[in-house]
Amino acid sequence: MEYGDFHELPDLALRSLGGSVLYANDEAFAQRENLITPGPAQFDRSLFGPKGKVYDGWETRRRREAGHDEVIVRLGAPGIVRGVVVDTAWFTGNYPPEASVEGLCVDGHPAVDELLATDNWVPLLARSPLKGDAANEFPVDSGQRCTHVRLRIYPDGGVARLRVHGRALPDPRQLDAVGVFDLAALEHGGVALDCSNRFYSSPNNLLLPGPIRSMGEGWETARRRDDGNDWAQVGLTGEAQVRVAELDTSYFLHNAPGWASLRGRTGGGDWFELLGRTPLRPDTRHRFLIADAAPADEVRLDIYPDGGMARLRLLGALTPAGRAELGRRWSEAQPDR
Repeated sequence: MEYGDFHELPDLALRSLGGSVLYANDEAFAQRENLITPGPAQFDRSLFGPKGKVYDGWETRRRREAGHDEVIVRLGAPGIVRGVVVDTAWFTGNYPPEASVEGLCVDGHPAVDELLATDNWVPLLARSPLKGDAANEFPVDSGQRCTHVRLRIYPDGGVARLRVHGRALPDPRQLDAVGVFDLAALEHGGVALDCSNRFYSSPNNLLLPGPIRSMGEGWETARRRDDGNDWAQVGLTGEAQVRVAELDTSYFLHNAPGWASLRGRTGGGDWFELLGRTPLRPDTRHRFLIADAAPADEVRLDIYPDGGMARLRLLGALTPAGRAELGRRWSEAQPDR
């Protein structure tokens, strides 16, 4: 599926997805880790610390020599980057005038020294002008899988958040070793393709790793005032047979859906039933066996009539066709050795 709006794709660098800021050449005023914190940057005009104004972002000292500042981020889920956001929220007189972003694909868990020494970085965003106190948004045209990104700012200054939007592309060799896995998980290449309503939050929250810690970390729709129902459509890792579905309403006490159902389809064809309309309980992890289901590469979750869900897990295994397609995409996304 082609995406006209990269913002609808998950942030692969997000801390809650497993991202980490491995290196910064300077963080004199504000820590590098703030760059990948979920949610918008916060600001308290009256808050000062021993090093000056406290910012919810990454800020370097004023340069007195030529050069630039940089950070390296390990993506929580390696994949194909479709867009980046260099957010300078609250940085008004101290934001960098320009920035660039590069990507790297490496196996394993390289040390910082190895990342700094390699010449295999590829451009994702050429050196581009930034605005202060703004979400500077840039589409990315690249087919290479990235495990790390490097943000460079020219010459110095502060950035509140770095968002790296894309779709994860997992290593098929690792999935082969596991066999049965969560086909909808963001880290395995699952993604929310569409939904009826995202008033409170994105349906991609359904696919994040781990349990939620509050209602705000799930997917919640506005209250319906008609006879319809809300739904979310999820693209799976590849064509697969779903065997177990987990519908989690944890932390949704008075606004969980009353019922839910699941349907699947392959190649954009007709929908078929995976799980009929079933009652749900508030604040509960529901597990359902899916018996003898046909293969699917997309699943639609319908909730009745509206409400909030914490997580959607779809456990199963790729079909031979699904494995072959994932292998093809994996091969085409590797850097030129």
